[in-house]
Amino acid sequence: MSSEQRELESRIKALHKSQTEKAPATTIISLLEGLKKDIRPTEELLRTTKAGLLVGKLRGHANKDIGKAANDVVGKWRKIVEEEKKAKSRPRDSSSPASMAVSPAPKPAPLANGSKKAYEGNTETRKFTTDKVDIKRTDSQVRNNCIGVLYNGLAYRSTEPEDTVLNKAMAVEAAAYKAYKGETQAYKEKVRSLFQNLKIKNNLDLGRNVMSGAITPDKFVVMTSKQLQSAEQRKADAELEKENLKKAQVPMAEKSISDSLECSGCKKKMVSYSQAQTRSADEPMTTFCECMNCGKRWKFS
Repeated sequence: MSSEQRELESRIKALHKSQTEKAPATTIISLLEGLKKDIRPTEELLRTTKAGLLVGKLRGHANKDIGKAANDVVGKWRKIVEEEKKAKSRPRDSSSPASMAVSPAPKPAPLANGSKKAYEGNTETRKFTTDKVDIKRTDSQVRNNCIGVLYNGLAYRSTEPEDTVLNKAMAVEAAAYKAYKGETQAYKEKVRSLFQNLKIKNNLDLGRNVMSGAITPDKFVVMTSKQLQSAEQRKADAELEKENLKKAQVPMAEKSISDSLECSGCKKKMVSYSQAQTRSADEPMTTFCECMNCGKRWKFS
């Protein structure tokens, strides 16, 4: 299953859940606006996930604002699919995205100063701009920007010399460009995801393994979100899953939607929550939260 399919299915699931549980209109509209803004589906993806059917039904919703938001999403998706069909019908040439997807990767080039010394500056704030690195290595501004983003992630808390970090960033970008068929939305989102995981303070081994070659660029760009996590985060997720199983075995209050709790992932205030007494009676109740926008779950006492 591709990252685009997982993302779309997650959002459609949240939308269906909000509709089933009769969530406030503002919650459903916000989910629809997110689909319109962030999702660029193919015809095959819409067919596989049946997302078009669910959103299409909402066009006739009793709430006119929900109906309008759903109609906007369907209109945009229809336009994207039509553009996709037109692109497939056009003959390919040397400048088409299809030909770009199989173009050779840019050849690594050393920096002007030929630096081989370990980096001695502030590794917390390292960026290609502070390192005075030229990221213009291809004829595409999009690809060059992605090289810069990857450089910033790999340079974080690293003492590797500038040219070493640059060459590794270029190798990772070239692998992502090949794996996701050119400058596609999936390519851009994957580069952004890799950067975010490289910048997590308790996940420093990820960047070190990529720089050392323990994780090759080809493997790095297809790692799942779980594989990119640190061992510590995977352990925390396992404990949360265990707690959720335990939670399912005790009486629990009906879920409510809070407009004051904020999701730390997407920063939206669309959080459903429920409480359960998972410990002894004299202990505080545990609150279980789930973001209706991005699906993130967490708990607190």
